[in-house]
Amino acid sequence: MTREASGYSLRYADGAGTELPREQWIPTRDDTIFDMASVSKLFTSILVVQQVERGAIRLEEPVASYLPAFAAQGKGAITVRQLLTHTSGPKSWMPLYSAWPDKASRIQAVMDVAPTSPPGTTHLYSDLNLITLGALLERQTGQELDQLVRERITTPLAMKDTGYNPDPSLKPRIAATEFQATPPRGMVWGEVHDENAWSLGGVAGHAGIFSTAHDMAVLAQTMLNGGTYAGHRILSADSVRKMTTNYNTAFPGDSHGLGFELDQRFYMGGLSSPSTAGHTGYTGTSIVIDTMSRSFAIVLSTASTPAAAGAATPRPAGRSSGTGARPGGEAAAGRHRVVRRLEGRHDGDADDPAAPGPGQGLGGLRRVRGHRVLRPAHPGVLDRRRDDVEGRAVHRP
Repeated sequence: MTREASGYSLRYADGAGTELPREQWIPTRDDTIFDMASVSKLFTSILVVQQVERGAIRLEEPVASYLPAFAAQGKGAITVRQLLTHTSGPKSWMPLYSAWPDKASRIQAVMDVAPTSPPGTTHLYSDLNLITLGALLERQTGQELDQLVRERITTPLAMKDTGYNPDPSLKPRIAATEFQATPPRGMVWGEVHDENAWSLGGVAGHAGIFSTAHDMAVLAQTMLNGGTYAGHRILSADSVRKMTTNYNTAFPGDSHGLGFELDQRFYMGGLSSPSTAGHTGYTGTSIVIDTMSRSFAIVLSTASTPAAAGAATPRPAGRSSGTGARPGGEAAAGRHRVVRRLEGRHDGDADDPAAPGPGQGLGGLRRVRGHRVLRPAHPGVLDRRRDDVEGRAVHRP
């Protein structure tokens, strides 16, 4: 496994790029905690699939069977699978944080949204799909989403640095994201970047998870292992196959399993294949899992720092991939990358993402260097960002 950390998890004082005094800069480390943004959708999807395993949810059942309020505006036929594969019909995004006054009214607004197309006829990536699934899980289980993630995913997998609303004591380890003037939050550091998730108390089905490269490597290895890690199973092998099977054959280029995007070359790069699964996040995060080569690549960065042009803008209609880290392009002031490739048998614990490969020790695999990066100023548009202090350009194939 190769690990690399570079740049700074805190460097700027405002949205104009004013730098803090040099002694206040915080270098990115191997254990820096990043806002995972839309990669959080994978955690919600895993929880839904766990409920499918328990027989509590059926994929082809209308969502309204479990969440009656969702039937409003003609959405009664939309199924759970269609939410997971973004073929449900509702629009991509709505400004919950500014147009509704409290959490209850914001969730109700999602229930009341009118579809833009009949279910199953169009692929349209939508945060509302996963917000809805989060609400469904909470209603069905009687537990908050953060409790479900902790009890059913992160605790069994010992992902100790992963979850919603990180403790304030961890702030020095957390990468800052964006200076937000609207809403007037200042430099967002230690709180979820996504405005809608923030307005929902930091816990939502579409965003809000914080994690480290190591913890995300554990999750990737769990998927490669067929749902188990270090003796703890969170999914059956059949469920893992369903999460990485393309249900969107009617929409070429928008391949999607249950929660996972599939075969998206723009960020999966050379690992891309029909069975390669992953997701991206607006803040500059990505996870790619290639089941054919038993490899994974994780890039965590702060692409929105110091200010995101077009903040809180939805991803464009019809695009199955996100505005997160793109190979050779998107990263930012702070970045941590983990790449693991398995060739033949692995020396060490195959469950352990930190175990060195044949003839490798971790110490020599960590490098810190500066880089110049690209990020989308607006969905689908790339603009060149400032150099970091060392100013060296690095290409990430």
